[in-house]
Amino acid sequence: MTFKRLLCIGSIVFLVACQPQADLIVHNAVVYTLSKSADKKEAFAVKDGKFIEVGGNSLLKKYNANNVVDAQGLTIIPGLIDGHSHFLQLGLSLQQAQLEGTKSYEEVLARVKDYANGKELNVIYGRGWDQNDWENKNYPTKDRLDDLFPETPVVLKRIDGHALLVNQKALDLAGITADTKMEGGTVVLEKGKPTGVLIDTPMQLVIEALPKFTLQEKAAALRAAQEMCFELGLTTVTEAGISREEIELIDSLQKTDELKMRVYAMVSNEPTDLDYYFSNGIYTTDQLSVRSVKVYADGALGSRGAALLKPYSDQPGHRGKFITSPDSLRSLAARIAKTPFQMNTHAIGDAANQAVIQAYTNEVRFLRDPRWRIEHAQVIDEKDFDKFSKKIIPSVQPLHATSDMYWAGDRLGGQRAKNAYAFQDLLENAGILTLGTDFPVETPNPFHTFYAAVARKDLSGYPDEGYQIENKLSRYDALFGMTRWAAFANFEDKIKGSIEVGKFADFVILDRDIMKVSERKIPKTRVVATILGGNIVYSKRFK
Repeated sequence: MTFKRLLCIGSIVFLVACQPQADLIVHNAVVYTLSKSADKKEAFAVKDGKFIEVGGNSLLKKYNANNVVDAQGLTIIPGLIDGHSHFLQLGLSLQQAQLEGTKSYEEVLARVKDYANGKELNVIYGRGWDQNDWENKNYPTKDRLDDLFPETPVVLKRIDGHALLVNQKALDLAGITADTKMEGGTVVLEKGKPTGVLIDTPMQLVIEALPKFTLQEKAAALRAAQEMCFELGLTTVTEAGISREEIELIDSLQKTDELKMRVYAMVSNEPTDLDYYFSNGIYTTDQLSVRSVKVYADGALGSRGAALLKPYSDQPGHRGKFITSPDSLRSLAARIAKTPFQMNTHAIGDAANQAVIQAYTNEVRFLRDPRWRIEHAQVIDEKDFDKFSKKIIPSVQPLHATSDMYWAGDRLGGQRAKNAYAFQDLLENAGILTLGTDFPVETPNPFHTFYAAVARKDLSGYPDEGYQIENKLSRYDALFGMTRWAAFANFEDKIKGSIEVGKFADFVILDRDIMKVSERKIPKTRVVATILGGNIVYSKRFK
């Protein structure tokens, strides 16, 4: 062997030895880093679950990597964050009668019968009915349910989660009669008798009277929800209101690696849970963050439970109801402001949003970086838009606009409807916007959310010009709302939300470039692979 040949071999060994080590190199990709708008790269390196360099294909020669992935020109985006969801409820709902998309009460009954057929059930659960989709848009009544299931309680949750249809057996177990009155909700009556429809707070009486889901059932539900979410490219879910027991279940499953999904958990506004967390402080791991409180100011627009400043256009004299009164909102805000916790409040109607804004404004002016959130921020009074900021962040769900557009105008009328689902107006005032789905109220598919945000159309392409198109978002703003801005609203922008050095290597490989494909092709986007901390958690192509 010649000296020249020996020298070459020695040089190769020396170069390999001197190359920095990486666990993974991904190259030949279209990488939307979201480090700033329109920033695109070709490759990145990952080590110990984090990005260590982002750049061009030359990274392939720079690092000695254990694994190398040629992305073959596919698009890569940061791991998607659902800014407002109900992760546990998604898993539980997968085991219930599926009532979404029903076009009549008869169809609801048929699906419930099919679901219950041959099963020995202590309770029959279903979810997803919406009388606004039926020819007869009046609330259903329990009579047919009583005939079909006289001895088994039936609990059917409306699509928005703010109304139940139950049978007499469930009413009896809960002790609900025509005389039952609860602040912040309604037992709907007809001819002086309960119809079986419960709106907002009375629903809790039924829930408390029925057998509780076991921890084993909840654990199974969480695993099922995770599988669905990973397939859709979600790497973080924002769990909008759960109990301490449920938070600790998630933590325990994560620690045993049964649950890999990252979760930003809002603590439900229950006195004992708040006392515990306010005494013990913020709790965070790489997979779980507990530093916020979920509050309900009002109900939902679809069930006329949203609190409005003026009566509903289609129900004169009715303004909806507060679930948490303005006085209680103010006192709770004052309490939370004394802690390191974030206040995140569900507000749909303009009266509810106004009350939350006023409660927040009294406190956030004294806080350096509170990032308090208004969940949904759905109907805003004209003079309240400029109250939003990075201290009072709007957290919205674009699919609500395209689901509600068929009937929202009837509920609200005129200019008030123009001030609903006003995402661009909110963004211009706040400078930031968090996007989520509110699943299982809507589909967890983030590409349907993206499409609704940028096109303002339903999946059939209706309406041709887009619903209130002046409030559509740009593609970059929509993607920011599902990544970087969602991370900011969760106090996690230093560790996730973009493909940058030092952040978790959470990313998604797509089958098309959602930033460039025609609008109509966006909803058909499929995830090729979902990677969490540099490890594949879902893949159709890569191993």
